[in-house]
Amino acid sequence: MATIIDGKELSRKKRSEITAQSEEFARTYGRPPGLAVVLVGSDPASAIYVRNKGIACGQTGIRSFEYRLDEKTTQQELLALIDELNGRDEVDGILVQLPIPKHLNEKEVLLRIDPAKDVDGFHPFNMGMLLMGSPTLVPCTPRGIMEMLHEYGVEIRGKDAVVIGRSNIVGKPIALLLMMEHATITICHSRTRDLKDKIKRADIVVAAIGKEEMIRGDWIKDGAVVIDVGMNRSETGKLKGDVEFSEAEKHASMITPVPGGVGPMTITMLLDNTLIAAKARLS
Repeated sequence: MATIIDGKELSRKKRSEITAQSEEFARTYGRPPGLAVVLVGSDPASAIYVRNKGIACGQTGIRSFEYRLDEKTTQQELLALIDELNGRDEVDGILVQLPIPKHLNEKEVLLRIDPAKDVDGFHPFNMGMLLMGSPTLVPCTPRGIMEMLHEYGVEIRGKDAVVIGRSNIVGKPIALLLMMEHATITICHSRTRDLKDKIKRADIVVAAIGKEEMIRGDWIKDGAVVIDVGMNRSETGKLKGDVEFSEAEKHASMITPVPGGVGPMTITMLLDNTLIAAKARLS
């Protein structure tokens, strides 16, 4: 049976380190690192994420600034708030919780955030630096995945890695990060032919396609490492990953559970990105 990669435990360890660094930052600069989170509308899942981020900030010594805007907020009003936050010295990181209402232009909103405060790592400047092999602020979920692989001693150099999913949030950046550590990368998606065969050859599988148990457990090569980014709500209300866990666990050497795997590390890396941004701005 596979070793379970415990995201909760690793997250607790990392947050303890972040707390110590936040306290040191506050002693040095006379204030804590600051994270501004903007929520537009009343999406229930987004509201939970924002609440959890606020709690996490409080636990690690990071000051949280929350802005909850009405569903009918205009593009101009949202951009004006971002401009204000860009100029505030006590705000080191800015996060606009996605998705935003459809009448708003998401691309324009993300472009408006100062790249030095882009703790989500979605701004084209930060994405471009990652592509060039000189990462600055890296998207949180891919950062969390790399932390997990390193913590569990997974050999990346020379390995065949398959990434299922090509989003800017997970698929593309994790492929670049793995490539930087000398893995050979195949990026797959919902229209990939012979997906099963490609996965069967993989030493490392990162599933981030957003479809419940789309990756069958018997597709996993014996000894492979499986990172399941999926968070899908089943008909019974249970959270399920993109990988059929019960069967994949029999073949993999290591595997992340859902929940309790990648999820906790994503918020932890957001906190760490805020600390990185704060140090870079004031050093």
